[in-house]
Amino acid sequence: MIRAPLGECAYWEKWTEFASGHIQKKWSLLELPSSNPEFDPQFAFQLAKQISELLVLRYSRGDLIRELGQHFPGLLDAWELSNKLAADICRDWTFELSNLNHYNWCFWLVGLALALDIPDDQWQRLLTLIGGEGEDVLLDRIIASRQPGRRVGTKLLHKKPYARLQKAINAPKEQQAALLRDFVEHWYAELARKGKDELWWYIYGDPEKHPLEMGSYFGRWCIEAVAAVKAFGLDDSLCLGHEHYPGDLLRPDGLTTHPQREEAKPKPGILARLFGRKPD
Repeated sequence: MIRAPLGECAYWEKWTEFASGHIQKKWSLLELPSSNPEFDPQFAFQLAKQISELLVLRYSRGDLIRELGQHFPGLLDAWELSNKLAADICRDWTFELSNLNHYNWCFWLVGLALALDIPDDQWQRLLTLIGGEGEDVLLDRIIASRQPGRRVGTKLLHKKPYARLQKAINAPKEQQAALLRDFVEHWYAELARKGKDELWWYIYGDPEKHPLEMGSYFGRWCIEAVAAVKAFGLDDSLCLGHEHYPGDLLRPDGLTTHPQREEAKPKPGILARLFGRKPD
């Protein structure tokens, strides 16, 4: 079944297969002699992001949860290659957690890594790539749930929307479910930024700014909430079925947590319309 609230089956089949093929082409290009070495680090980093998009695309399409972790090695390889290629140049994009775009993406990767129980060697590679130890109290605490001894920061880098998640984690147990739901409920709206600070994925699927036909939409999932649930055992029962909560990530062998969607019936052909036959 399709987990995402937008897009029919044909959409998810088309763009998941397109993303998979595009990634293979990019790997092939990286194996060839470069005509623009200064662009190669960014090219490889974009590949890492596209692999993460493919992973989420497959979740949205309804693929088996236990199949999704297979994309982590390639993602890590591409990011590490980007860093290696960038060793002798000055990068013009930001790798700092103080940048919301980078923070949000790293938070997603941590959440996916925890939920999918990636192997320890991949986990250590991911933490090395993310860096930022001691910079953000929320992300550090979540990472520390699997990485004891991690130095935890004292400040929250991005209060909107993450102060709500921090509040849920710090609350008494009987209040956590409602506060987690409050975070998920406000997550998308409070991530809104203007201009160059807008998140790279934020308008994907917007019917006016970036409609589905453009093929960029891969879902709008609050993976950060899943990260907190996995790390601290929060009660997520009030979030199940919410359009932004990817609850199936934590239930790989259970029934889906997403509402069943009715597939749109195909339009009748021209002969059926001419002779007045109703579609089945």
